[in-house]
Amino acid sequence: MDKNIVSRFKYVRIQGQELAKNTMYARGIFSMCWDMVHNDLMEEEDALLFREIDDWFAHELPWPPQCKNQEKVICFFKTENSKEMLNMIQPAMWLLERYNHPFYLVYTNTLPGKIVYEDKYQVAVEVSGKLDVRPIQKLWSPED
Repeated sequence: MDKNIVSRFKYVRIQGQELAKNTMYARGIFSMCWDMVHNDLMEEEDALLFREIDDWFAHELPWPPQCKNQEKVICFFKTENSKEMLNMIQPAMWLLERYNHPFYLVYTNTLPGKIVYEDKYQVAVEVSGKLDVRPIQKLWSPED
């Protein structure tokens, strides 16, 4: 993505298609990768690579207490300080690609809830766990 476009956004999150049970929000990259490790879906060498990535983040990035307590929160990197974090997470994205696990980089200025934790690199946002389900719109094309 064009650097100028990315700089217009405050936050970025790497997430998948599946929902986390406690938040009813798309699961993040660490959750997706750990699920693959725990379910023996990765080759041993790849699982070791992910463990090294996770160890680096555990050492370098504060772990929000709300995440430790498995509260209804999701985390976003701050784009202003996320260059090193995104460089270090690249191999985890490569692992998801290698195992055909879909994921998305979501750049946004709007968070889905209230910030309950913030540090230099990230925010944790409290989410309600309630989905706003609405009927689909009428077709835009003329009726035949």
